[in-house]
Amino acid sequence: MSLFTHRAYWRWSAGVQLARLPATMAPLAFTLLTTATTGSYRLGGVLMSVYVVAEMAGAVPVGRLIDRVGVTRGLPALLLLTAAGFGVLAFAASAGAPNAVLLALVLLPGVAAGALSGGFRTLLADTVDDDLLPRAISVDAMLLEGVLIGGPALVALLDLAGSLVPLIAMAAACVCAAVLVPRHGGEREQVDSAPSPGAGGYLPWLCCAFTVGLLLSTIEVAPLPLVQRLGAPDTAAPIVIVVLSGASILGSALYAWRGKTGDPRLFLGGFVLGGLALAGDFGWPGLLASVAVIGGCTGPLVAATSVNLQRLLPKNRRSAGFSLSFTVQACGFGLGSLAVGVLPLWLAPVFGVFAAAIAGAMLVAKPAGAIGTTSVTS
Repeated sequence: MSLFTHRAYWRWSAGVQLARLPATMAPLAFTLLTTATTGSYRLGGVLMSVYVVAEMAGAVPVGRLIDRVGVTRGLPALLLLTAAGFGVLAFAASAGAPNAVLLALVLLPGVAAGALSGGFRTLLADTVDDDLLPRAISVDAMLLEGVLIGGPALVALLDLAGSLVPLIAMAAACVCAAVLVPRHGGEREQVDSAPSPGAGGYLPWLCCAFTVGLLLSTIEVAPLPLVQRLGAPDTAAPIVIVVLSGASILGSALYAWRGKTGDPRLFLGGFVLGGLALAGDFGWPGLLASVAVIGGCTGPLVAATSVNLQRLLPKNRRSAGFSLSFTVQACGFGLGSLAVGVLPLWLAPVFGVFAAAIAGAMLVAKPAGAIGTTSVTS
């Protein structure tokens, strides 16, 4: 079956984009909410920090819970719990609750949302056949770029109707996502007794996920200093993000069109070259070329990592395993952001280069067949 006529995939895609939308809306939504209700935009930043910490802390244990109860039962419950958390937070803010209460309440949607990405990724394994998986992940990566851009824009639009409206929309998105989750799964949801390859088998792929977050954050957090280093005006900073997003979409599109899992070592090599060029000061051509190379390799590396992780993870541990992968990637993003804040600009990308080189070295000993170059049909 063609992916583009695969109704179950597009139902899954609609559900996962709706589930992701609140996370992309949250930073601006929290800031606008607290500014309107308490007069402090700083509280919004603290709320977002607590939300992210709660997500990371709850990702693996909540993922294990989804594995135990089944993804088609656990995922809708988590989505409804997340929706309830956003609703309660909006009500408390409108009622003038103390700051400490708001910080406590944001823990509920944070912990509940931590395993949503892992749960949906597990559901994808039950939705499409293995030969369609690389293409499915690549198409999803392209759609994700739209969600990342659309989330803040939607908040800005909804805020015109009131500071509580974005949180209500976030809750509604979670409810709609829950409705799209199938009510029963197939035989793939049964417990898999296959032996686990051990931590050593997962480590290279977790390192790949960490590298993606680490190097991407170096660009996404630092477009302003990157253009200032070239003597360009601050208004040129969005060009860096546009090139990064455009290259990421194009890379994912080419990867989906090619229809193979591919060798992640090639994409890690692109990260190394792009990161080294980013660290150097080679003018506008060097900056744009390095950003384009990193963006173009991002989607394929994410897809190859995800496919290979699925091959290793036992079926009864997939939600926890994928949740761990997303958490590791988020940790990389946080550390990359910190590096931009405390290190010289030229040095920050070097850590991403180092991580990519380590991940590549871990995969050097693996035979090509173990990494996979599976073909897919259109």
